[in-house]
Amino acid sequence: MTTQAGQRRVPRFSAGARTGGAMHTARISLGRAFEAESANYFMLLGLTLFMVAFGLLMVLSSSYVASHADGSSFFAKFMNQGLYAIIGVPMMLVVSRIPARFWQKWAWLALLGACALQCLVVFTPLGYGINNNTNWLRLGPILFQPSELIKIALVLWLGMFLTRKQARMTQIGQALVPVILISLVPLFLIMKGNDLGTTMIVGLVLIGALFFAGIPLWQLLLVGAAGAAGALVLGFSTKNRVDRIQAFLHPEAADPNGSGYQVLQGQWGMANGGIFGVGLGNSESKWNWLPASSTDFIFSVTAEELGLVGAVLVLLLFVALAFVLLRIIRSANTVFGRAVTGGVTVWIIGQAIINIAVVVGLFPALGVPLPLISSGGTALISTLAALGIVLSFAREESRAARRGGLSARASLKQ
Repeated sequence: MTTQAGQRRVPRFSAGARTGGAMHTARISLGRAFEAESANYFMLLGLTLFMVAFGLLMVLSSSYVASHADGSSFFAKFMNQGLYAIIGVPMMLVVSRIPARFWQKWAWLALLGACALQCLVVFTPLGYGINNNTNWLRLGPILFQPSELIKIALVLWLGMFLTRKQARMTQIGQALVPVILISLVPLFLIMKGNDLGTTMIVGLVLIGALFFAGIPLWQLLLVGAAGAAGALVLGFSTKNRVDRIQAFLHPEAADPNGSGYQVLQGQWGMANGGIFGVGLGNSESKWNWLPASSTDFIFSVTAEELGLVGAVLVLLLFVALAFVLLRIIRSANTVFGRAVTGGVTVWIIGQAIINIAVVVGLFPALGVPLPLISSGGTALISTLAALGIVLSFAREESRAARRGGLSARASLKQ
């Protein structure tokens, strides 16, 4: 349209049309940002948040006596664990938005960085030891465990490397041998700090990643046999470990005030709980009878205060967690997703089984915490970060499935 002066007039509706188009685009963008995640995503997220909250409750109940006995406030350990949960949960949500290609790109650097920090623990005065284990790094007021970072870094590296070798997975010299040679480095560094428990968990991570990536079964059995033999040799390599094994085999014959003390106190605490428990906060074991009542033996306090019902609840939570993680592994369509999620699954569920087996007297004491429930800041944050990575796989798989569904519908319309 033109005016008398020959100038072109812009139609009045064009600005409105542009505005409407922008509003439409904004609605589409917001819709994509808030589109529903998969059922696996929400089940894993809900279980994780519930277990963290339950863990905080049990840390508060099991630690307030020890906190006061140490000269701190009754809520010192609980507040410390709560701070780590406040950091770890948002971090998990942020990590869940990071695509898998990011982890594949930086897996090598993550493993090198984690091993470098562990070298500071075992080869410099910055290393800090508790109960004959030197596995903490002290940097000023900060105290953390690089071995927990190694778990995440190693499982990411395994996923990346096995993805590259997926076409030659059956060739032992192309996949298994390089994996074992590289994995021996972090295993040696952790064992150098005298931490047999964490070394075994990292070994389980290795086996889990190999299994779910598709390594032939005979190769996996070879690795498992070698690992079991190594753990047996290390288990009898020091007097402290031999005493723990003897206390496991004959707790009633061991020194009740020495090597058998913790095992016996943990079992007596659980026996005191009965079916329904003595009530939340009413445990007698935590009154300086049971060492590590808020960390390695928190399951004993839970069984004493909440009884058999509470103990079964904890077991069912880990069964449900394993079920959801296995569903995510099954829906993964990449070697990277299967290997990483498989390694994380064996790490968390395997560590939970070992912790509970130690408390009930089915395994020698190893000093590993109960994931998501025990007190321990670095362990909580590393576990939440690992679950955040698995959540990112669940998000990507659900989006891929939706894109596939949209493409199928579009082809049918054509």
